[in-house]
Amino acid sequence: MDRLENSVRPYAWGSPTAIPELLGVPPTGEPQAELWMGAHPGAPSRIDRGTGPVPLSEVIAADPEGELGAAAVRAFGPRLPFLFKVLAAAAPLSLQVHPDRARAEQGFAEEEARGVPAGAPHRNYKDTHHKPELLAALTPFEGLCGFRRAEQSAALLSELDVDTLKPYVDILHASPESEALREVLTAVLSADRAEIADTVHRAAAAAERLAAAGGPHAADHAAYAGIARHHPGDPGVLAAMLLHHVRLRPGEALYLGAGVPHAYLEGLGVELMANSDNVLRCGLTPKHVDVPELLRVVRFEASEPAVLDPEAEPDGEEVYATPVDEFRLSRYVLAPGGAPHTLRAGPAQILLCTAGGILLRDAGDGSELRLERGRSAFVPAGRELRLAGEGTIFRATVAA
Repeated sequence: MDRLENSVRPYAWGSPTAIPELLGVPPTGEPQAELWMGAHPGAPSRIDRGTGPVPLSEVIAADPEGELGAAAVRAFGPRLPFLFKVLAAAAPLSLQVHPDRARAEQGFAEEEARGVPAGAPHRNYKDTHHKPELLAALTPFEGLCGFRRAEQSAALLSELDVDTLKPYVDILHASPESEALREVLTAVLSADRAEIADTVHRAAAAAERLAAAGGPHAADHAAYAGIARHHPGDPGVLAAMLLHHVRLRPGEALYLGAGVPHAYLEGLGVELMANSDNVLRCGLTPKHVDVPELLRVVRFEASEPAVLDPEAEPDGEEVYATPVDEFRLSRYVLAPGGAPHTLRAGPAQILLCTAGGILLRDAGDGSELRLERGRSAFVPAGRELRLAGEGTIFRATVAA
């Protein structure tokens, strides 16, 4: 077992207080958006096995099978296939979508063949991997996820009573649903930003009024008005109005598969994802938006958000079931005076304590490591652990 030293990413949308509070350290006054746990080359965690801190990525590279497990290396290569995070949003993230594996491989090859530099701001594909992800809420958490039914979006836009939105309403009423969603999103994102800005401002003002008036859609209108305050005039505000507004209770999780447009808005959660940097943005950002490529990746179908509750196993593990092999997220909630839990031996895992204090004991060599709130550990493959104490611990590993 290795205690992790992790990096915090200071993105502008981050909360200045949520991650420091979790870690029990003073805030810096700057936004602290994400705490990264894993071996991502951009900010690998560090461990110390007696010779000083070294990046976890280097430790894994030196002995992939010993650290990750032979089965994981066969399935995913000599790399940790997931990235574990604490995410603290105080403002909306960019509206975005992730490609499936086939499109990631093809898009990466195409950009390599064209000689697009790896660090170019207009580069879409940084690697050949897909990027499904799972967000489990630690506090009440808000986000956007997946298209509403076309008639529902038409009703919401009509309620705003903005004349320049009427063409979009007519499309949503008249066309087959998938074609309507594609046509409206294409029109919004392809429009001249200066020309569409007035429509965005008027729609945002209407949403503000409707939120203040109350009613069944007040929370949705408040969310869209809030997005517009952070991104005034951005056409992504109108794209956001096509999506479900999701509110998670602590303990609930949201799964995001390929092609599903989404954005996180506010709250603290743990996020587990396939280890990839492939993101295509739809708006709410000053970064590059490649509309033609985006339209190739987005799934233009209405769907209910994949909100998950953890499923209890007989041994006390609570599992968030997802249809991917690169990661598996679960948690253990240890009550005062309760019996210890056993974590069976398997592939490499990262453990994060989010409440209380948990003692980890290696069933093989008897070594111990205590994790307090906000602290995490890397556990190499093949280690069986006993958990004791009081609190909550999240477990990230692979499903294969």
